[in-house]
Amino acid sequence: MSGPKQLSTNTLIHISTELHVSLKSLAAVISLLDEGGTVPFIARYRKEATGNLDEVAIGAILEKLAYHRELDERRETVLKTIDEQGKLTPELKARIESVLDRSELEDLYLPFKPKRRAKATIAREKGLEPLAAYLWEQQDTGVDLAAFAASFVSEEKGVASPGEALEGARHIVAEQISETAEFRKHLRHLMLNEGVVVSKMAEDAVDAEGKFKMYADYSEPAAKIPSHRMLAIRRGASENILYFTIELDAARPVSYLRGKAIQRPGPWVPHLEQAAEDAWKRLLNSSIQTDVRLELKERSDAEAIRVFRENMRNLLLQPPAGMIAVLAVDPGLRTGCKIAVVDETGKFLDHAVIYPLEPKNDVVGAATTLLTLIQRHHVRAISIGNGTGSREASAFVREMLREAKLDSVFSVVVNESGASIYSASEIARQEFPELDLTVRGAISIGRRLQDPLAELVKIDPKSIGVGQYQHDVDQRRLSEALDAAVELCVNRVGVDLNTASFALLKHVAGINERTAQKIVEFRNGHGKFRSRVQLMAVPGFGPKTFEQAAGFLRIRGGENPLDITAVHPESYPIVEKIAGSLGVSLPELISKPALVESVKLEDFQTASAGVYTLTDILNELRKPGRDPRDQFVAPQFRADLKAISDLQPEMILEGVVTNVTNFGAFVDVGVHQDGLVHVSELSNRFIKDPNEAVKVGQIVKVKVLSVDPKTKRIALSIKALQASDLPKVKHGAPEPRKQPSPQQAPKATLDDKLAALNNRFRTR
Repeated sequence: MSGPKQLSTNTLIHISTELHVSLKSLAAVISLLDEGGTVPFIARYRKEATGNLDEVAIGAILEKLAYHRELDERRETVLKTIDEQGKLTPELKARIESVLDRSELEDLYLPFKPKRRAKATIAREKGLEPLAAYLWEQQDTGVDLAAFAASFVSEEKGVASPGEALEGARHIVAEQISETAEFRKHLRHLMLNEGVVVSKMAEDAVDAEGKFKMYADYSEPAAKIPSHRMLAIRRGASENILYFTIELDAARPVSYLRGKAIQRPGPWVPHLEQAAEDAWKRLLNSSIQTDVRLELKERSDAEAIRVFRENMRNLLLQPPAGMIAVLAVDPGLRTGCKIAVVDETGKFLDHAVIYPLEPKNDVVGAATTLLTLIQRHHVRAISIGNGTGSREASAFVREMLREAKLDSVFSVVVNESGASIYSASEIARQEFPELDLTVRGAISIGRRLQDPLAELVKIDPKSIGVGQYQHDVDQRRLSEALDAAVELCVNRVGVDLNTASFALLKHVAGINERTAQKIVEFRNGHGKFRSRVQLMAVPGFGPKTFEQAAGFLRIRGGENPLDITAVHPESYPIVEKIAGSLGVSLPELISKPALVESVKLEDFQTASAGVYTLTDILNELRKPGRDPRDQFVAPQFRADLKAISDLQPEMILEGVVTNVTNFGAFVDVGVHQDGLVHVSELSNRFIKDPNEAVKVGQIVKVKVLSVDPKTKRIALSIKALQASDLPKVKHGAPEPRKQPSPQQAPKATLDDKLAALNNRFRTR
């Protein structure tokens, strides 16, 4: 069986130039991908071959590789079809083989596609092609045009006069103009660069919510319109509230076409002028509009998907609270707050329902239940979902902890987007078949605090709500991009082989759903993995899968101390050689990171392990099993702010970035409604991309600019704050506050705390 078809040298040079990647690195990446290599594996463990290209660069190569291989398949079909028609000239074949753009390929194929019975077709049936050729070729043969046109008059063929003959000939010329690839390419660029997107309210349309009020009479240059506005206009059109066109002064394309069609003066000039105008108005305008609308959609989709992918990546890489027992609260009013407790490994322990909020207001009973669970399960953190009632529930929890003097327990409001999707999913049913949906949702809220990545991978990324117009973009491309983002994050952090769920394992490089399930079944049947090598005993886990996956799978307390690190098993001999040169054992090398500071890289270089690989190995030995994510920080919302009506202009608040779009960032300041920091308010310097200033999950300080409770709009600013008001930033995230040590335990007895709480709540 032959492997993937190789790209031409011309194509490789084109990709290399477009992506600013050397031909050597490009060829190496393509070869590794064709051999079954994954993006995370190649980026991490084949740096010498790729020239240290990162995941983003390799992912871009993968996209271009897929595009050009699809283009090559289409090219073969086009060549075969034209050849079967007997019209494939050497010149045309060379042009088709050299084209590197899908639109240009279709332009070259257009004259050979089956046509509907148009005006030019009818004119050809009337035998007017020689007359059209005379006009188009502009050869001064001394033939009188009027007399020549008169020779085509035929009652039998339906040509009543010389004028009708010339009109038919012009239709043929107009079609020839419209099917000339060079002209179509130029006009597409012209409309993209000079055209204007114009949107209007559709006839009899009703925009009851005013969602598209801004676009009811709107125009913006096609070259500059940003992704979110183009997608908004397209959504309005899809809902039959708006319609839009791309307007271009007709004089520009008609002038261009006349200039290209008319080569010399002669009697043909007025006819070619008419044909050029007809070609634009009747044939090209609508066709080029369709091409440009598609181009704008693809451009908008690509930008929206990029924003979604970046937000998803930042959300998944949020700092974990770590291995501590968590009590989760899924807030509710009439139906009560659902409680679930998970231990430090995420194992479900207990659940309950409390009613501290309206209408029951059973604060004493709720406090008693929470305190009992905290004491019984040694809880160190309380995770509260940010749904309806979250501010009230958070205020109650904080007060309860304060009254009980539980300084060792902290509370955090977490984003619960998608928790309800998870609770009804097949994964949740498999994990907790006996539990109610609401309890499953609370468990997810608790685990999100412990490790956002491990929990969020169980949910369809599109359900997490960190994108813009996600349902309007190409769903296949969106899914591929988000899956790639999840894979990148999972492999960057690494996965504990003995605790990871099936949902997490299936995102490890080289592992598919079937293999992930086999790993879990093997673990359940044989107990914990003792070494990475033991993976080879898992059914279906062959050498290639081991090569791709092993470096991203971690084993704590295993037989080989290197199994806790990101050092790939293929490099274990190098580490053993390093340990030998230092006169220590592997365990001693791992336990004393300072030893590696005296190691000289050049002493251990091999043909496959150069400076890049050896540098990564030494970095791993300096911090074995380190988590690349930042240290966890709990945001501090103001206790006196519970609703949007509590906000006032000029307030300075702390909040969490929940979403980043092209036009700004949304920030949760603890009042049920996120505020918007417009891109112009993100930084005192000019920024084009809001991601330059903030990331999803980042804790920021903001100033309230304006509040409109009626429309639920909050305008915030980051740049308005003085430097002294801003948190210190390290690697794009605030300095972590100290959290209570997991080893701290409540000093008072449970009975003492219950008695104190009962007294305090009852006396109010």
